Amino acid sequence: MYTPQQSAYFSHWLSLQGNYEESLTQTIASAKVDMNAHQVQAALFALRSPLSKGVILADEVGLGKTIEASLVLAQRWAEQKRKLLLIVPATLRKQWAQELQDKFELPSVILESSNYKDALKTGAENPFDVIQWQDAAIVIASYEFAARKELELGRVVWDLVVFDEAHKLRNIYKKEGAKTAKALDAALLNRPKILMTATPLQNSLLELYGMVSVIDPYFFGDLDSFKARYSRPNIEQSELTLLSKRLGTIVNRSLRKQVQETGSFNFTKRYSLTEDFTPSDQEQLLYNSISDYLIDHNLIAIKPVARHLVALVIRKILASSSYAIQGTLDTMIQRLKDKQSVVDGLSKDYESINDVEDSDDEDIEYIDPEVLAEEIERLTSFSDAAKNIEQDAKADALLRVLSRAFEMTERLGGARKAVIFTESIRTQAWLYDLLEKQGYQDQIVLLNGTNNDPRSRLIYKEWLEKHKGSARVSGSKTSDMKAALVDKFRDDSRLMISTEAGAEGINLQFCSLLINYDLPWNPQRVEQRIGRIHRYGQKHDVVVVNFINKGNRADERVFELLNEKFKLFEGVFGASDEILGSIESGVDIERRIFEIYQKCRSDEEIDAAYNEWREENAQTLDHQIRETSRSVLNYFDSDVVQKLNMRKETTVQSLGEYQHMMMRLAKAELLPNADFHKDRFRYNSYWYDLTWPAAETHDAKFFRPNEGLGKELIQKAQKRQLDEQIELTLNYGQLETQRVDVRNLIGSSGELRLEKYIITSNKQHLEYLLVTACLDNGEAIQSDTARRLMLVPGQATATTKALMYSDTLEQQLQLERGQYFAKAEEQSEQYYEEENEKLEHWSDDRKAALEIRMKQLDREVSDARRLARQLPSLKEKMDAKRALKKLERERDTIMLNYHEEKKKIEAKEDELLEEAAAALELSAYSECLFTVRWSLQESV
Repeated sequence: MYTPQQSAYFSHWLSLQGNYEESLTQTIASAKVDMNAHQVQAALFALRSPLSKGVILADEVGLGKTIEASLVLAQRWAEQKRKLLLIVPATLRKQWAQELQDKFELPSVILESSNYKDALKTGAENPFDVIQWQDAAIVIASYEFAARKELELGRVVWDLVVFDEAHKLRNIYKKEGAKTAKALDAALLNRPKILMTATPLQNSLLELYGMVSVIDPYFFGDLDSFKARYSRPNIEQSELTLLSKRLGTIVNRSLRKQVQETGSFNFTKRYSLTEDFTPSDQEQLLYNSISDYLIDHNLIAIKPVARHLVALVIRKILASSSYAIQGTLDTMIQRLKDKQSVVDGLSKDYESINDVEDSDDEDIEYIDPEVLAEEIERLTSFSDAAKNIEQDAKADALLRVLSRAFEMTERLGGARKAVIFTESIRTQAWLYDLLEKQGYQDQIVLLNGTNNDPRSRLIYKEWLEKHKGSARVSGSKTSDMKAALVDKFRDDSRLMISTEAGAEGINLQFCSLLINYDLPWNPQRVEQRIGRIHRYGQKHDVVVVNFINKGNRADERVFELLNEKFKLFEGVFGASDEILGSIESGVDIERRIFEIYQKCRSDEEIDAAYNEWREENAQTLDHQIRETSRSVLNYFDSDVVQKLNMRKETTVQSLGEYQHMMMRLAKAELLPNADFHKDRFRYNSYWYDLTWPAAETHDAKFFRPNEGLGKELIQKAQKRQLDEQIELTLNYGQLETQRVDVRNLIGSSGELRLEKYIITSNKQHLEYLLVTACLDNGEAIQSDTARRLMLVPGQATATTKALMYSDTLEQQLQLERGQYFAKAEEQSEQYYEEENEKLEHWSDDRKAALEIRMKQLDREVSDARRLARQLPSLKEKMDAKRALKKLERERDTIMLNYHEEKKKIEAKEDELLEEAAAALELSAYSECLFTVRWSLQESV
């Protein structure tokens, strides 16, 4: 048994704030994720300095930057900093929301046109400030939507902004273009940021300059000085070394080969399997007819704002199956007859429609009823043609390839399971019926955005019954439905047929065969699909099956693009960093492919368009650029493996210590009403485990500090009023780990005080628990020994003995306070020196820019004089003379102002340093939690 005083000690220890390493342990202990050393290291890097304006997390692809950023978000949430913003590609919004909820128990809201308008209707002045219209939540928005709402976005004082796929910002330095990036930069100026990208530069070091300037405008000087110093031919190694050193304070990067050396990740391989098919004459005729319809510029039944979206989706469904396109055509016909939004109707067939474009939907206006009737008649003929197609060539190809794919998977050690992806809900249902008739009856699981089919509802009902009363049931039907279907696939089924929307946020590493029945045009979405099975925890090499339509040259070229350029289907890691980094936007690539489908009719036109596109992008993989990138970004990676191994040991040790303290708190608060075993306990009919894998294995609740019973016990222990004049009788025989220093105190007694010591500044809040103790003769006990006394089980009883050694305990406390304050001051000095060094570099850059401009004008003046002497006519010479005088005045003005400008730069540097010093100025106070008498016995 533990005493209420010890329970108070445990609870305060578990919830201390401030020290970023110790605070992060609390967050890790609450997360449902296998945290790897490089991910913890990255999060600590982002949290390290209170003066930091942000960082770039630049780990290579596949190392879990999402986990790293989520860990930082969870830490800020735990610190009650709740104004958190995620800006991500539209296709990743739902996946982020799912990851935050499932792994970190963090609430989020995806802000888009529909609910933005709904929030305004509730009276919210600014829907980005979500507390106005719902509970606090992390805001998730797409790049395009956030940029369109620039003014509203900028009015919120964000505690942290995270950009996923932040290479979208890397062209911000250019005078022209990059409108989205510039809008976001302006709106979020001076907000702390995390930029996530495996490729912070692709074509030029100036891209890296652009991304860093988004985080901190005082990190580098202006663009001209950066160009002159770092972005020139034959740059000296000393300059690259200096640049790498500077970047090492704002860019964190781990490589896959380094992480693999630590043993944290085991990367398996990808193998590609393709199956060709040739559409029948009926299928080809239907394809050609609908293609002609889609390129008809005279369509007026659909507003121009929606035409691109509708055409793209119809093309995707047309490529999926004749069954799907027939149903879609019927839906379109009915929507047109009812004068309703076609876009709205398509969303029921194609769940990912909102990820194609992030634009506001509009109602349809009809101009000419006769034209509308003609268009409906035309669509009806297409639907009739689709109904008459008896054989589906791609479906036949699926049946042919399945057994071959299973055999290959088994040879590689995997299970005879496959996940089949389609982009159409109708195709999904049709494939289910087809495969059931081919011997897979009761062996198929469907997964989509709703799962309203009878079999899915039955699986869900059985799952709820099986886990009734256990922690597996979250109460969210969407999450529980997915969990039920994934469990069914893992335990009892052979095939899962999934749509894009259904697969968001699920892990299928027990399966190693993926079949792309429909292949997305967006390489990032393909990578997300494969990532469902080719991920951390996958024990076997994976097989990816694709179909090639030999009757459609455009389809063939799409596969070539994804396979040969983006290298998605083979190798250990899939697409390389250089390749993925060259993708400005997966949606842009999708749009470019769509344009080729729309404009090109013959095979020759299609090949010409693809070849032209390839030539345009050839320079993005220039060898020299890649080498410069590596030399700059990898310079500060030399000791990464050693550091990661040390971090791994430290994290395991800290987490183990934290979990032990959680168990002590549970015993202190719940005994004798709970049944305790080594690492778990049973209370109120529920089992609780200290780790999430054990909790999931045992259908138990995850006992963690930020949610549920763990949070409740911490709050209860901290709020309890503690009795005065108490003596703790401690039982050494019940101590978990025998300690010599504590054992030497058996038979002794004395006094003990617990104090919370808080050190604060404008940027920091540091908390420490100080335990001091002495013997009855007034002799002080070492502070480490005093802390260990608090871990010895015992009982509390009232005492009439007076406390006699307050002065002795206060002297010890003064000593400890001084040590902690000195340590905090030392750390603040380090932060200040780092800021000072950064600003010195900034100042040097700005001064260099002045000198560069003077030299440039000197050269221009000399060149102008030389050219003026060579001009043939007096008029031309006079014009040249006037231009020369203007140049000379500009040069002379800069020369005259040079020292004044230098003074301004130095003054700004001093001003910024003064602000940093003020932000770090420390003050401290303490709070006595209790003072008690104690005695230590061999056994009680």
